[in-house]
Amino acid sequence: QVQLVESGGGLVQPGGSLRLSCVASRNIFSIYVMGWYRQAPGKQRELVAVITSGDITNYADSVKGRFTISRDNAKNTVYLQMNSLKPEDTAVYYCNVRTINVLDYWGQGTQVTVSS
Repeated sequence: QVQLVESGGGLVQPGGSLRLSCVASRNIFSIYVMGWYRQAPGKQRELVAVITSGDITNYADSVKGRFTISRDNAKNTVYLQMNSLKPEDTAVYYCNVRTINVLDYWGQGTQVTVSS
């Protein structure tokens, strides 16, 4: 029944790193885009990074140079490597996949907290 399974969130100090993983069910056909969004307290949900089936990537300006999105097609998994984390990166991070038929699937969200 669960379509997306996220892992990797947690508490880290500023400057630290985390790697988020999201495994999509094989029951989801024709995935076109996989990505990560986040929502911080008092802010709107925003795009963090996306990667298409053609390995085209796009990042929010606030994370460029620090975050890297990647995909493993054999494992049906998308990753978000987060380096040089800042307190402003604190948010609930959501995995998203979109199919070629424009069907969206969302993960349950995983908390990332960057604090001393």
